[in-house]
Amino acid sequence: MLKTAEDIRLLNEKISQAGQFTDKLRKEIGHVIVGQSHMLDRLLIGLLSNGHVLLEGVPGLAKTLTIKSMAQAIHAQFSRIQFTPDLLPADVIGTLIYNQQKNEFVVRKGPIFANFILADEINRAPAKVQSALLEAMQERQVTIGEKTYKLDEPFLVLATQNPLEQEGTYALPEAQVDRFIMKVIVDYPKMAEEQIILRKSIQGEFPKINQVVSISEVINARDLTKQIYMDEKIEQYILDIVFATRRPQDYKLEKLGPLISYGASPRGSINLGLAAKSQAFLNKRGFVIPEDVRSICKDVLRHRIGLTYEAEAENVKVEDVIEDVLRQINVP
Repeated sequence: MLKTAEDIRLLNEKISQAGQFTDKLRKEIGHVIVGQSHMLDRLLIGLLSNGHVLLEGVPGLAKTLTIKSMAQAIHAQFSRIQFTPDLLPADVIGTLIYNQQKNEFVVRKGPIFANFILADEINRAPAKVQSALLEAMQERQVTIGEKTYKLDEPFLVLATQNPLEQEGTYALPEAQVDRFIMKVIVDYPKMAEEQIILRKSIQGEFPKINQVVSISEVINARDLTKQIYMDEKIEQYILDIVFATRRPQDYKLEKLGPLISYGASPRGSINLGLAAKSQAFLNKRGFVIPEDVRSICKDVLRHRIGLTYEAEAENVKVEDVIEDVLRQINVP
């Protein structure tokens, strides 16, 4: 554990050097993706934290193109799974196929065996398929027949869901949604950005993405991210935020009591810490500051807090609750 200023200075130097890969990635992906820097930063946090990201946004906001471009820039394997109501678990993880020539069953691996998985419209698949994917996400391994296969590193699942169409969808249970490190809301681009998108799309000017980063650089950066120093005061700040969603009355937030049906789980605390360290890495810093926690708080907690019918009746959003908590908790 880091104790001295010298340790942190040396780590700062290492991170400043290793963190250059994020600039290369942003620049290369920026050749194809216009704007959407918030989504790209959150994907990088997922990559550095070894976590998975749930994206929610209407179709056509470059969710697929962004993760595909990131995979190409790292020269990693990319798989896209289009989730539909008739999908089976074997379609995702793979199955045993009988080989007549060899007179034996052989394994046919599914699309889950890749570095970057796009689970498109995850809420369209039935519970068994969702469970098969989420088990692979959690355990980072897949069992086909009697044999267990480890999934390659890095392994990042980007799941998308459309907030508009609810017909024919299966809502993800809270316990499964909790496994995503973040739920990111993808918004429309600004008008100036959309003008560039319009012009490039019509003229077909989008260039090919080149590899600018290696998988070993990503894994090295992930190891460095774990070493980033987090002071005890920052740990307490994270715990106060999470506990305020469970027991708001203890933090003079009595008005939130009737609005929250359940607060963030311990995964909320863990993922807030991991994401804050990754945010510090993106800022090329060897230590976490309160602003790192605040900047990613909504994305980490929005899918971990349940609202009551009363909150819905009053048109209170989960982001409003998090905003109230952040205003109330003292910043160290």
